[in-house]
Amino acid sequence: MDDVKIIGDFDLTSMVFAAFTLFFIGLIVYLQRESRREGYPLEDEATGRIDTPGGVLHTAPPKSFLMPFGRGTVTVPGPGRDPVDMPADRTFRSPGAPYQPRGNPLTSGMGPAAYANRADHPDLDAEGRNRIVPIGMAEHIAVDRRDSDPRGMAVIGADDQVAGTVTDIWVDRAEHQIRYLEVDTGSNRVLAPMGMAKVKGKQGKVVIDAINAADFAGAPVPKTAGQITFLEEEKIFGYFGGGYLYANTARQDPIL
Repeated sequence: MDDVKIIGDFDLTSMVFAAFTLFFIGLIVYLQRESRREGYPLEDEATGRIDTPGGVLHTAPPKSFLMPFGRGTVTVPGPGRDPVDMPADRTFRSPGAPYQPRGNPLTSGMGPAAYANRADHPDLDAEGRNRIVPIGMAEHIAVDRRDSDPRGMAVIGADDQVAGTVTDIWVDRAEHQIRYLEVDTGSNRVLAPMGMAKVKGKQGKVVIDAINAADFAGAPVPKTAGQITFLEEEKIFGYFGGGYLYANTARQDPIL
């Protein structure tokens, strides 16, 4: 039995196929536009000129997101990207050439020390409280008596020198995990990521081999006591993460 003809030879099957084709094309266009909310338009690596100035597939329409806990709205893409002055120089004049950081590579934001410009306010839990706080501010969270409490232990850097002493623990209220160790370097107190630390309870020390002992004093410090923001977390991880390459020249040399 033939399908019902709508107009001439255009039947129901043809209509369904045409509808699916149009939907699929529209979906591709939508996904292409949505994927260009951050990092676009692209720039030519050698000249800095705009490489993809726009067009249907290269421009995402502005979309506003209502943030929780009365933090207003965020619109992306925004009015424009802020110019970035990278503290680095090309190792040689050619597109694709690696960059060599100027000054302190741990704060350069380059390579493994890179970080994202996230919002400069603290992460919140479901109840609207600061999510990452010193353990003394987190109710019902404590170090299990069967585990080694790192407070009071010496912190050893990548050069096997003492960087300071652990004075406090910063925990995640939502996930009940240790996120940072507060280290007193003698000149200030910095936060070191727990994920980069090895607590050796029997030896009474904490080994953080990401950076050298002298570099701990220069780590980013939260501007407000007892709280840390998204942006501050990014900078701390960038600083310590960069040490896995920039802490000493041996880490920068080829293995072979």
